[in-house]
Amino acid sequence: MSKVSVVIRCYNEEEHIGRLLSGIMEQTLQDIEIVIVDSGSTDATLAIASRYPVKIVSIKPDEFSFGRSLNRGCQAATGDFIVIASAHVYPVYQDWLEKMLEPFSDNNIALVYGKQRGNEITKYSEHQVFAKWFPEQSNYRQTHPFCNNANAAIRRSLWEKLPYDENLTGLEDLDWAKKILSIGYQIAYVAEAAIVHVHDETAKRIYNRYFREALAFKKIFPQEHFHIGDFTKLIVANLISDYYHAWHDGVVWKNFLSIPVFRLMQFWGTYRGFARHGVITSELKRTFYYPRMFSRPTHNLGGGVGERIIDYGKLTRENTIEKIHR
Repeated sequence: MSKVSVVIRCYNEEEHIGRLLSGIMEQTLQDIEIVIVDSGSTDATLAIASRYPVKIVSIKPDEFSFGRSLNRGCQAATGDFIVIASAHVYPVYQDWLEKMLEPFSDNNIALVYGKQRGNEITKYSEHQVFAKWFPEQSNYRQTHPFCNNANAAIRRSLWEKLPYDENLTGLEDLDWAKKILSIGYQIAYVAEAAIVHVHDETAKRIYNRYFREALAFKKIFPQEHFHIGDFTKLIVANLISDYYHAWHDGVVWKNFLSIPVFRLMQFWGTYRGFARHGVITSELKRTFYYPRMFSRPTHNLGGGVGERIIDYGKLTRENTIEKIHR
């Protein structure tokens, strides 16, 4: 049995899937099983994936839900630990998987998730979201259920007892984490298990993402809601924060219009998704919606980082040369 299986959900990810799989091949951890769960890709996603040692599981587009696709992938996986990755992420370091698995030495850890950062096409406000959600400091004793299945790992034995909810419109990870905490297990956040998450969304897609996640949030926490007052307060607070950081980063004019568009779509989608009941718990509201405040980040990656970084430029050149000589 493989010690670790990597489950990747995908749909029309030809631009990104190759980089992720190349990054997995560069990992210091060698005993890796890769499971691709494809929900009807019509581009070259599967052709690219087939160049790598992967197991492909297909589901029909009309059967897709985030939880169902994960359950299918976990069913096909044989590892003791299941690493879950979005098809449009790629690991920064060669020891990404090793760092992700380290907290599982504690038998009480059920779920681990890692840091996410954007790239050059990421909206400026989403860079701020990543920095808020995924800080530079690890936390092996997280007390709230926030996590993110774009870059996470779980114990297969616990998934077998508690599969993902297949009816949610998103946030299946948050739902699973909430249930795990309720039965006495713990969650760890590992900043060193870093990936780059590539989002290049239109305003409509940003709105839709936060709308469906708000629908799911409401089902997970049925007592909660998001008032128009929350919408107003949070959009103003996040605009002030984003412009503050953009000014100090010297990119305020470059992002002058994209910042309000992103935040408007984020919070209008959230408001419309909630539109009905409740009040979000204060701790999760701070995690999901509140801005970064005004402290400036320190980027201390520690010694030896340069040796651990995956050189994707080199991998691309090597793949090109290999194709030429075939």
